[in-house]
Amino acid sequence: MNSTPTPTHCPYCALQCGMNLSPTPDGGVEVLERADFPVNRGALCGKGRTAPAVLSSRVRLTSPLVREGGALVPAGWDEALDRIAGALGRIRAEHGADALGVFGGGGLTNEKAYALGKFARVALGTSQIDYNGRFCMSSAAAAGTRAFGLDRGLPFPLEDIPKSGCVILVGSNLAETMPPSLRFLTELRENGGTLIVVDPRRTKTAEQADLHLAPRPGTDLALALGLLHLVVAEGRTDEAYIAERTTGWEDARAAAMAHWPEYVERITGVPVPQLREAVRMFCDPETAMVLTARGPEQQSKGTDTVGAWINLCLATGRAGRPHSGYGCLTGQGNGQGGREHGQKADQLPGYRKLDDPAARRHVAEVWGVDPDSLPGPGRSAYELLDALGTDIRALLLMGSNPVVSAPRAAHVEERIGSLDFLAVCDVVLSETAELADVVLPVTQWAEETGTTTNLEGRVLLRRQAVTPPEGVRSDLEVMHELAARLGVEKGFPTDPEEVFEELRRASAGGPADYSGITYRRLAEENGVFWPCPAPRPADPVPGPHSGDGPPTVTPRGPARGEAVRGDGAREGGSREAGVATAGNREGETREAAVAQAANREGETREAAVPQTGNRQDGVAADGNREAEVEEAHPGTPRLFLDRFATPDGRARFVPVAHRAAAEEPDDEYPVLLTTGRVVAQYQSGAQTRRVDELNAAAPGPFVELHPRLAARLGAAEGDPVAVVSRRGRAVAPARITRAIRPDTVFMPFHWPGEGRANTLTNPALDPTSRMPEFKACAVRVEAVPPAGAAQD
Repeated sequence: MNSTPTPTHCPYCALQCGMNLSPTPDGGVEVLERADFPVNRGALCGKGRTAPAVLSSRVRLTSPLVREGGALVPAGWDEALDRIAGALGRIRAEHGADALGVFGGGGLTNEKAYALGKFARVALGTSQIDYNGRFCMSSAAAAGTRAFGLDRGLPFPLEDIPKSGCVILVGSNLAETMPPSLRFLTELRENGGTLIVVDPRRTKTAEQADLHLAPRPGTDLALALGLLHLVVAEGRTDEAYIAERTTGWEDARAAAMAHWPEYVERITGVPVPQLREAVRMFCDPETAMVLTARGPEQQSKGTDTVGAWINLCLATGRAGRPHSGYGCLTGQGNGQGGREHGQKADQLPGYRKLDDPAARRHVAEVWGVDPDSLPGPGRSAYELLDALGTDIRALLLMGSNPVVSAPRAAHVEERIGSLDFLAVCDVVLSETAELADVVLPVTQWAEETGTTTNLEGRVLLRRQAVTPPEGVRSDLEVMHELAARLGVEKGFPTDPEEVFEELRRASAGGPADYSGITYRRLAEENGVFWPCPAPRPADPVPGPHSGDGPPTVTPRGPARGEAVRGDGAREGGSREAGVATAGNREGETREAAVAQAANREGETREAAVPQTGNRQDGVAADGNREAEVEEAHPGTPRLFLDRFATPDGRARFVPVAHRAAAEEPDDEYPVLLTTGRVVAQYQSGAQTRRVDELNAAAPGPFVELHPRLAARLGAAEGDPVAVVSRRGRAVAPARITRAIRPDTVFMPFHWPGEGRANTLTNPALDPTSRMPEFKACAVRVEAVPPAGAAQD
């Protein structure tokens, strides 16, 4: 037995904590500390430590399943794949390509997410693809793109957080959702910085704060506007920064001034003295950050809410400066990479827009297809699920469990049940897989190699540590086999590194440029931050082109000594920019802006980064050097320190105003429900609910409510209570605590069945991000009589 530990990463959240997997005598693996990875420095939560439990054949799927006589029964791979391909082909022939839907997941590796987007658009020809990451950080992504011209969850490494003077943490309970990251907040305070936590609950994270603001769910937008009003009124704006690095301030300022402190207190419930104290704590130090998570983002106004917090950072001169700025705490394991490379409804690889003709030409050339053959943007995640059984007749689902995780889950379950055909690829038999016509068992984290991108924008290499069970195949193999059966014989390789090499080419020149990243670099450097363009020859030779655009050369970032003017052209170089136009937006060379935004204060490109992989090194086949080649790009840990990724290099203020949640309390539904996670479970619980140790720590759902509300109901600790919304009813034991507002109840969303929290949640969508409003809906709470008790 090989006893050498395999360095890899946790399969769960977006920290992607480093770990070593060491073989055990029984053929399994155990988790060992990996102290060299800077995100967690060896620390792991219970989920990461117990992750190998899901590798057990007692837990995971090991054979394809097909539906016979109403039941799922084992079958061979050929039969299962033939059934899927036959159903997809038949339904496409009868109803058109858009009758086929594809639903992906934020836990898929970059290679799988990339291949899935290509499979949908090339092998199936459908526009109907989206993924569960839409439910995670899409509002922050939309707001960041709108303000900065680029979305990357954190524009700086986590290690910068303790160096800041103040951090406002909005709607995140890191102590339970990402426990190893809590040390960055602890170090912040040890260094003399302060922590402000915004959350309607006094969570374990809020207990660490110097100031806890507890707004009513759904009022984070008003809170941010009220803080900006006070910043202006107290003369704390950074006027020089605003003039030099932003646009749109006057309109944003006017919008904020309509939200005076007393008005904001009435909306949010946060007292005016706390608002003033928050402004003082945020503005007094030279550096400060705002970090948001699902609390402000999972709202029907989530994009504007995040935009208001970004406006606060811009008005005080925080964004784009060392140890300062705005960041989003991405949630899912590959939530960042999953939204960059094509499984999103409106997106192509490299974070390109699907409706951009130049982007379509670039990606189509990499894929070897006609750009006109690529479908346009499709429905967003909830809208896609809502259309099942009507416009969409068949669904291929990979790595998601919407029966538990989607809003208005009972309705989504009904829509899934109305499909003509459902195929699911998963590791375990999830609640959604139980409804399928065919279930395919696929490899998981330790059984395969692939890349993920963590919340910092750090691209990482997960390495295979164990051999998968005999009856298990990878998602890449599934797509290869299905594509072949559907008549697409080439273009879907099964080797993950080969897929990544194609992803590099497809992303080249786009906002999320991975072209300078290779597997070897990832292994040697412990990850690489994007954007990381490939080096180019010093004297590039234009390639062939059709005459309707500039010649295409290897895209890159600015060479040493160059700058980028506001119009995107380079100065200081020996020639005009040789940047491919594949990512052009709004008539501007956006990728040039993105590349220049990658310049970092304190980052020296002279660092000799090992150049690896398949890079062009300027050596001809006969060994003669044809041209000098730039050093490998070192990657971009810190964005925006010189300019933002907008055409003019300036960040954009966006004027926003408070508006109510889509559903406010009334006489029939007088209480607000908010939802979230607990430390021992993850997302829909499909994997963690199969781990005994985690189930012992968090065995089931509960309803957290304030003692005053419990007294009105006559409910005691542990009594079953019903939470009822306009969409359904959930029942779970009462957990009575003063850590929550009296007008609010909380439920974790990890469980199916009677206690399914997402039975209740509201699918009202943000008009920009199409994010559902998970975090605020009107409910009533009822005591549940003991079984057998007389009822009126």
